[in-house]
Amino acid sequence: MKNIAILGSTGSIGTQTLAIVREQKDIKVWALAAGKNIDLLERQIREFAPVLAAVWEEEDAKKLRTKVSDLSVRIVSGMDGMIEVAVFPQAEMLVTAIVGMIGLRPTVAAIRAKKQIALANKETLVTAGHLIMPLAKEYGVSILPVDSEHSAIFQSLNGEVGNRIHKILLTASGGPFRGKTKAQLAKMQVEDALKHPNWSMGKKITIDSATMVNKGLEVMEAKWLFGTQLSDIQVVVQPQSVIHSMVEYEDGSIIAQLGTPDMRLPIQYALYYPKRMPLSGQRLDFYKLGCLTFEQPDLETFDGLKLAYEAARRGGNLPAVFNAANERAVAKFLSRSISFLEITQIIHECMLHCAYIEQPDLTQILETEHVVYEWIESRW
Repeated sequence: MKNIAILGSTGSIGTQTLAIVREQKDIKVWALAAGKNIDLLERQIREFAPVLAAVWEEEDAKKLRTKVSDLSVRIVSGMDGMIEVAVFPQAEMLVTAIVGMIGLRPTVAAIRAKKQIALANKETLVTAGHLIMPLAKEYGVSILPVDSEHSAIFQSLNGEVGNRIHKILLTASGGPFRGKTKAQLAKMQVEDALKHPNWSMGKKITIDSATMVNKGLEVMEAKWLFGTQLSDIQVVVQPQSVIHSMVEYEDGSIIAQLGTPDMRLPIQYALYYPKRMPLSGQRLDFYKLGCLTFEQPDLETFDGLKLAYEAARRGGNLPAVFNAANERAVAKFLSRSISFLEITQIIHECMLHCAYIEQPDLTQILETEHVVYEWIESRW
């Protein structure tokens, strides 16, 4: 029996994690944390019977306590509540499926409590990889990637201990706006950006895919997760989303992981690693697929990816600036306060104007987020 806790249980990754729990029937969910969707969280509590659940606002916690007063589940709130979920004693693994830098402190607490981490929260390594990876090593904690691309790289590295990597080939679908010009992007609305051609994801990550900022975040994450140089990570547009990523070794051999675009596969792989389990769903049919195509990313049109490389090269707190600016800009775009192209404009201006810290600690990383938010609100 697997024993887990989940941060972000009502989001896309969280609900798909629970779908695997439902299907496999040998995973016990001890604790759940969510944001504001208390109706869905109530249904999850009733189905999966955790003994602890957390929401962000105490007012929502009060409402949820009333809804589940007939059950023996304790409801907590705020950052303290999330940390309590992250370190829950009976859970051996924490699935970090929450979106944003809000996941940093709970992840650090979970590592210190020696929980294995199934990582879907990009921000953890993007903004604090220089802190997280040494901490995981110190406490003997495995960080298992849940993102499809990082899971593909992880799978392509299996059995290759001691063999030198020449290059990581990080694939991208190109998103819903692949091939469009800047002039065309200027006219794109929220509905257009949310129409991803291949993947079913949450709104924020879908917009990130449309700007290709998501791929930039994945580049930064891969650098820390696999201990590679930035120059050894190459983005390749693979529009069919069949090759999820590849690793090229020094002898020229390339090992790739292929499959249908189904996020349950990398989630389940992380939950059961190193064991593979049966998984329902569509299988890849090469006869129907016919061909695979590859393209170079357009860094001028999709300058979010170019800015991500710049943030990763300079390091310090600049990845945190990049991430925080993108989070707030995407929120403004989703609320129709700014245009699509203003997302990366905001990121660029924040990178130019926010104070640089060469070796930020966790407090300085979180302070950087607040500074960025305040700077954006004062101008947009």
